[in-house]
Parts: sequence; C-alpha cells; structure tokens
Amino acid sequence: MRIGIISTYPPIECGIATYTQYLSDALRQQQNDVYIVSHLGGSGPQVFPAFDYEDGDLADKAFRVMVRLTPDVVHIQHEFGLFGKHFGIAVIPLIMQFRMAGIPVVTTLHTVYREISREHRVIIESICANSDRVIVHEPYQVQTLANNLAAAMADKVVRIPHGARLVEPVPNAKKRLGLPEDRKIILIIGYFRPSKNFELVVDIFPQIVRRCPEAVLVVAGKTRGTEHKAYRNYLFDKIARSEFKDQIYIIRGQLPQDIFDTIISASDVVILPYNISSQSGILAHCFSFGKPVVTSTTEAMRQTLSETGTGITCDSHADYVDAVVKLLHDRQLAGDLSKNAREYVRKQISWPLVARQHLELYSAVMDIPRIESNIILVD
Repeated sequence: MRIGIISTYPPIECGIATYTQYLSDALRQQQNDVYIVSHLGGSGPQVFPAFDYEDGDLADKAFRVMVRLTPDVVHIQHEFGLFGKHFGIAVIPLIMQFRMAGIPVVTTLHTVYREISREHRVIIESICANSDRVIVHEPYQVQTLANNLAAAMADKVVRIPHGARLVEPVPNAKKRLGLPEDRKIILIIGYFRPSKNFELVVDIFPQIVRRCPEAVLVVAGKTRGTEHKAYRNYLFDKIARSEFKDQIYIIRGQLPQDIFDTIISASDVVILPYNISSQSGILAHCFSFGKPVVTSTTEAMRQTLSETGTGITCDSHADYVDAVVKLLHDRQLAGDLSKNAREYVRKQISWPLVARQHLELYSAVMDIPRIESNIILVD
C-alpha cells in the first residue's frame, strides 16, 4: 500500500511531527510505502518539504507534490496551527482537491475539546464532511463529535489511540544529565504555555519538600518560537523566588529525542497539571518509560488514567501534594503504576498495534473494484 501523509515532520519540534515520524516508521515496518509531504524544515527518507505555515497557496503546494506520488490513500495530520490563517482553513481546499481527484482522505483531528468554539466548529464540520474517515484519540472526542455533528458526518469518526513506543529506560539517566543521583526527581516537561499550568507545581513544591526533603523538581522545556515568552518569564520568576530554588533544576535548549528520553528516564514522578487538554503526547511517552503520572482532571486525563491505572488525578493543590508525596514514598504503589503503564503500551497502544488499526482503516476507504475476480495488491 502506498500511503501519503501530510503533516509537519522532524527536525521541526512539534508533537504532531514526532507523532507522524513514529506512525510512518511503524507503517513502513509492516511493508508499506510511505511518503510525507511536510512543512518546510521537515526532512528524512521519502519526506518532501513543500509548503510553509502561512503560505497563501498552501493547499495547492501540498496537493501538487502529493498527487505526483500517486498515493492509494492520503492521511492528513490536523492541528489548528498547521494549515495557515483563520485557524488553518487551508486544510479544507486541500481535502477537496484530493476528493475531486478521487483519492481517499483520512484526517486525524489531534485537538477536539469538549466545548467546541465557533471557529473550531467551522473547520471540524468541513473536515468531517469531506474526509472519508476521521480519526480521534480519545473516547470523549468520539462522543463530542457525535453530539455536535450530523449523523452522516459523525458516522465517519473512529477512535485510534495515540501510539507509544516499546522502549527501555535510559540507564544512569540522572548521572548523564548531571542531576543528583540520590534524590527523588519530580518532572514537568514540554513547551512553556499557560495551558500547561506549570506554575502550580512551582507553587506546591515547598509543601512537597517539607514532607519529602529529598525531592528535586526538574523543569524541562522551551517556548515554541516567540510565543508565550511572557509566560516563560513569569514561570522562571516564580522559580527564582521559591524558598527551595536550590532544589529546582531547569533544563533548557533543544530537546532531541535522545535527550528527551533521558530526561523522562531520570524522573520518579511526572506531573501534568494541564488546564486544557485534548490529548497528550507527553503522557504516551510517560507510559512508554513506565513513569507514574500525577495529572489534572481534564476529561482526557481522567478517562485515560481510569482506563489504564497508571497515575493519580487531582482537583486541588492539596491533592497534588498528597499524590506526589505518596508516590515518592510508596515504592509498591509507584511500581504498580509503572507496571500498568508498560503493560498498557504492550497490549493496547504500541506503535505496531496502532499502525495495524490505521492499515485496516486505509483499506476500508481505498478504491478497490468490487468484481468477481481475484485481485492481488502489490507495492
């Protein structure tokens, strides 16, 4: 099967880029031909950088390159910031051009909130109306779209969970990073933006240290381009004024996959205190490395942790403190959550399993003649 994917792609630093890399690798490992048409800056085997975020002719550029590769199916990785102005409205004429050419389109919606804004609704309705199938990652997203779309469009929506790698923790990770090896590491990691709510962890850290003096907080991340620098400065100012600032380490700069993996491996507990969450790639990485998580009660987090038994959700500052201290002190509980996480990856969301679900979906929308004869598909 020849699969065309339109998405951002590494070395561009973006969760969707990383997602696309792992999905395409898993599809290739199952003997499929995969081509990626990406934003400028993407590179790699069979990756064709063709358009930029704000190009006025983004749809035409992406279509012209992809159609020359003669894909059996096109898979668009959708995020509102990836396809131009007006919340990425260029994705609509892009899908329409493939539809006019008779090439089936599958679109993954990486962001679907329970409360859909008017602007998001315009884009989502058009995507669902014109794509052959639409993928979401979370059960609540399936229900949300069923509640907000006409039945004919909602029937196209299927859930395929966010994939995760089958990997082992990096050995001697604390030592490699220069972190104290005899301390308990609490980690917050990701792009600095207000929705991440990282300041909550800085605020409660003194309460954690008073109950667990060996605790250390690691803050790993960066701003994306120039966005949210005011928030980053606000967060760093809080750290500078913390009474336990000597027990806070900041890891800044580029976080290529090997460094990212080392940071996750060095942690004892990862906190995801997000105010808003559609789904979380960071959470999938935590599962891969068997790291217990403490999260907010956003619907995505609550549903996932309830299903997997991999962490603790929290409603208040006091809940966060209690949960983190409990996991740092209770080795049996932390070990059970770690085991649950790795079992969940192995049995439910490993990339090979997720790739197979994608292939089944692609096959269902491909234009294969329905005739009384033997048909052999070759790559």
